[in-house]
Amino acid sequence: MSNIKNENWKKVERMLNEYISTLHDELGWFNDEEVANTPKRILNFYKEWANNHEFDFKIFSLDGTKNMVILKDISFYSMCAHHFLPFFGKAHIAYLPKEPKDDKEGKKIAGVSKLARAVNKFASKPTEQEKLSTEVVEYLKKELDTDFVMVVFEAQHLCMIMRGVKQSNSVMVTSDVRWNKERFDSVALGHLKDEALRLMGK
Repeated sequence: MSNIKNENWKKVERMLNEYISTLHDELGWFNDEEVANTPKRILNFYKEWANNHEFDFKIFSLDGTKNMVILKDISFYSMCAHHFLPFFGKAHIAYLPKEPKDDKEGKKIAGVSKLARAVNKFASKPTEQEKLSTEVVEYLKKELDTDFVMVVFEAQHLCMIMRGVKQSNSVMVTSDVRWNKERFDSVALGHLKDEALRLMGK
């Protein structure tokens, strides 16, 4: 559950009430039911979003695998921190399971749902797509303790579609990668990135 204090949630609700009421007084956008209840619905959405941030990133030990792990087409929804308008699309994750310290250990892999939850964790707040890519890849590098992890985000931004330049077909792509520079030189890294993109279908 969210660790935001209850009095702060009440403060947010009061501010949302004033916000909706003021817009209605000036622009007449809402009916009586919406003026009364829309602030509560927005607040409940924020609470639901905040609860996506905490989860147990489960790691398993797996013998014998040498494969790159790919999870692609992870649906995500976020909100532009500049305009408070949604952006949404697909995320793709690739990583190499952690090499064991000795023959008694298996390689370390994540529960597959945890990769999707990692995307939701950082997408569930107002942010920028560039920042989102970096936060997810750094989190996965830490949790997986891996020598290679790459993320790619593809998204449409309503702040580009509904307003401004109004580009309804534009898709923004960001990618980020973290790797063990002692294990992989630039040539080996290039091969890993190419393999990851190929398996992602990019």
